[in-house]
Amino acid sequence: MTRIIGLTLAGAMMLAIPSFAQAQEGAGAGAVSGAVGGAVVGGPVGAVVGATAGAVIGGISDANRPKFREYVVRERHPSYTYDGELRVGAELPSNRVTYYTVPRDYGETTYRYTIVNDRTVLVDPRTNQIVEIIE
Repeated sequence: MTRIIGLTLAGAMMLAIPSFAQAQEGAGAGAVSGAVGGAVVGGPVGAVVGATAGAVIGGISDANRPKFREYVVRERHPSYTYDGELRVGAELPSNRVTYYTVPRDYGETTYRYTIVNDRTVLVDPRTNQIVEIIE
């Protein structure tokens, strides 16, 4: 019975992911994806564990953001001027923007960061798309 409820919950969440993913950025989107994956594998408890892991792996965790912002300010990297709307999903040019590795002190991530219009953003290095805007 519990397995049926878990699978039903996972199915409902799978249908909701597209709208959640558009409305959320970075850690939020990672949390949603992790929750769905965890629910499929481990039911309701798996959803909670998956959401926590997804939020941290997806980008800079909320707990690390203040320290990461301070780090970026200390580094004093130049800002790239972007004419389009600065939003999650925007694709940056690969040849005119310098991307920097996120130090492990701020979490494990495959993303890189850069400064665009004086704002710090995380970018997927495979697609050059902004995946998170660090506020």
